Amino acid sequence: MAYSDVDDGDFNIDYEDSDVDDGDFNIEYEGSDEDGGEDSSTRKLSYSILKEEDIRVLLEDDINEVSTTLSLRRGEACVLLLANSWSVSKVPEEWFADEEKVRKAAGLLPESQTSPIRFGEREKFRCEICGDEYPLSESTAASCGCGHVFCVACFKSWIQSLIKDGPGCLFKLRCPWAGCNAAVVAETLESVADEEDIAKYRRYLLRSYVEQNRMIKWCPGPGCDFAVKFDTWNADYYDVVCECSHTFCWNCLEDNHRPVDCDTVAKWMIKNVSDAENANWILSHSKLCPKCKRPIEKNLGCMHMTCAAPCFYEFCWLCLGQWGRHDCNRYKRENEDKDEETRREKAKKTWEKYMHYYERWDGNERSRKKAVEDLRRSRGEVIKKLSEIQSEPLSQVKCLVEAWEQIVECRRVLKWTYAYGYYLPEEAAGKQLFEYSQGEAEGVLEKLHHCAEKEVEDYLSEAKPSEEFHDFRRKLCNLTSVTRGFFEKLVAELECGEQSSGKGMRKQC
Repeated sequence: MAYSDVDDGDFNIDYEDSDVDDGDFNIEYEGSDEDGGEDSSTRKLSYSILKEEDIRVLLEDDINEVSTTLSLRRGEACVLLLANSWSVSKVPEEWFADEEKVRKAAGLLPESQTSPIRFGEREKFRCEICGDEYPLSESTAASCGCGHVFCVACFKSWIQSLIKDGPGCLFKLRCPWAGCNAAVVAETLESVADEEDIAKYRRYLLRSYVEQNRMIKWCPGPGCDFAVKFDTWNADYYDVVCECSHTFCWNCLEDNHRPVDCDTVAKWMIKNVSDAENANWILSHSKLCPKCKRPIEKNLGCMHMTCAAPCFYEFCWLCLGQWGRHDCNRYKRENEDKDEETRREKAKKTWEKYMHYYERWDGNERSRKKAVEDLRRSRGEVIKKLSEIQSEPLSQVKCLVEAWEQIVECRRVLKWTYAYGYYLPEEAAGKQLFEYSQGEAEGVLEKLHHCAEKEVEDYLSEAKPSEEFHDFRRKLCNLTSVTRGFFEKLVAELECGEQSSGKGMRKQC
């Protein structure tokens, strides 16, 4: 689900000390349906999912539009679009500004120089690739319209070799004659190449259309062939749910990370790649350079250490004192070398801070992945089994699926709040409010997760319907609504804070 901005008046939760107990809840929640689901009318999708046939229709429409506007063959319009990253608006603009320049850059010959093959009164022609002569009575001649003539066999083999090289062939399909830049348009290629090569060529065009288009991107889900077209640059957020069930940010292609902006996600992921994998080992087997604070491993026997470029600081491995001035054989009494201790303590706290946020970020990601598996099971055999045991219709037990959907989404949001918290300065005005809201949201999420994961087992292991099942169902629905309310409020606070600090959600990576 996607969260919409809410304020404190959007839900009224009546309980003491912000703690959710096992009893009933008095909840008034605006914009939700009877079983706590999100009102779909409040969410306006700003993107559309495209299948291959949808992409092909868009591609053909763009080619036809340029072809009609400039009175060109479809193949020539396609060459122009390829050379201009499939920008339908850019091609006519540059064409009417300087047609000769555009033709030359794209490899399209002026109409006055383009003509069908003519051999006059000759009975034979010589292929300019193999050098052999062929009778004119046979349909063996091919040309790009530039006057260079080739036998069909050579021309076909040349096209085949280019297509085997992959999508780059789209920009290499030029006349084989050395120094000639005449483009091989689609009509010429399709009249010579076999069906397999033509199919590959069309697939390459399709890929190029998506990958060079500013408004369309492939879904990064494993094995997914769908593309996503954003209908506006003024979207409030870029979270996408593809038809393959993969979720991602259309802007940066990372996993959905609302309410954290793409810049923060990029910094966090780079830091994790460089730090998290070896963080525990580094803390156990290395020391920090006293000058630049980078971790250093001792791999030789002597105690003389030299930090790597650009630092080059020389120090003693044992006492971390500057080499040549240290006296690590002498025990340092009280009040001696306090600056050194301060530096070491500061470096240690830096690592401890990172590990604090990383462990919680990683822990929630692991919980989210497990929740995805539990959601998949709940949608299948679990609710069927629960329905049979409790003698309830599926519509009355679907609250379990809704609870797991909420858990998956909230784990995702909570995970990214720890990346947000890591980069939030300690002296920031909203630091305490953020941590308070984060803690409150995390608390109700844990109660919901425990209810959906542990307490439901009591009703799945029964041999007959339980009289307490209706109370459990009501509790689960209420917990789902309460959790949704807390996380909507948390998301709204974070997005408001980012926009007020100039890091708005619409900022590009």
